[in-house]
Amino acid sequence: MIPALVVVGYGHVGRRFVRLLEETADTLAGLGIHPRIVAVATRRHGAIADVQGLDQARIDAALAGTTPSETASSASFITDVVARVRERGDLVPMVVEITTLDIERGEPAISHVRAALAAGAHVISANKGPVAFAHRALADEARRSSRDYLFEGAVMDGIPIFNLVRETMPAVEIRGFRGVVNSTTNFILTALEQGEPFADALARMQAAGIAEADPRHDIDGWDAAAKAAALANVLLEADVTPHDVVREGLGPDVGARAIATRADGRRLKLVASATGRGADVRLRVALESLGHDDPLAALEGMANALELDTWPLGRVVITQRDGGLEITAYALLADMVTICRKG
Repeated sequence: MIPALVVVGYGHVGRRFVRLLEETADTLAGLGIHPRIVAVATRRHGAIADVQGLDQARIDAALAGTTPSETASSASFITDVVARVRERGDLVPMVVEITTLDIERGEPAISHVRAALAAGAHVISANKGPVAFAHRALADEARRSSRDYLFEGAVMDGIPIFNLVRETMPAVEIRGFRGVVNSTTNFILTALEQGEPFADALARMQAAGIAEADPRHDIDGWDAAAKAAALANVLLEADVTPHDVVREGLGPDVGARAIATRADGRRLKLVASATGRGADVRLRVALESLGHDDPLAALEGMANALELDTWPLGRVVITQRDGGLEITAYALLADMVTICRKG
């Protein structure tokens, strides 16, 4: 199979995804998968498209210094490229939606997903916005178009949460969840316990490309709230947005509290949690003091973990000890492979 990839958004994750495709080319070929990047679109640097295929050097050269274009990453661009791909007949169009999270409405990512599905493309994404704001509607549109919309990278990077439940937990009821789901804030809290200034810890995460230049989504708790909404919408049959989450963040004043909590044999963590199902779901993101026997208390640095409250399996914990761009890029690759295996 030849998935023809239309990459919408070309930041840190997008670049790492393109490199990962090249690094895993032989392994993917062994699975009968031969991915081809046919277009890359950005909001600030225009776009490039070629159904014959693009490599990273050509993409970077084409987008360097390009005059900003609001239409480059628009729904019309996606529709046009997907139509050209489908004319070939030998390619399977897939749109890779990895634009920046919009915490107000989830746009323009939601429109990108809708345009892709309507044009006849599968969608893979690490953008939590569409799942957090419009999961139910997009899932319905995917079913009607007989296309897949997968988003494993939206929560906990490449660690399989949605796939775990969908593929390996038949007839299991998810009753709630709790977890540390934001790498930047967990890294900062770990550093604060050791006396490192807040600004220095944050700067290290920005230098690594994990936190954005404007890190407010992370430290104000919005990223964790968006992930909590996404998890609730998919696993708990909710219909919520990040604005329905009771939310707390962290700032420089948390340092003394983190040190004191650690001195008492406990750990301070930013925990996203949910209880109930459907219309009864209650969500919050808050700083919590956790005992040493709590699996979330053991998380260091960029580590994340999610505990699912299930029936009849009881509590199930999945932990991501390492974070980074490569892991998020892998989530996109894994979703691509999942779609290809369906034929």
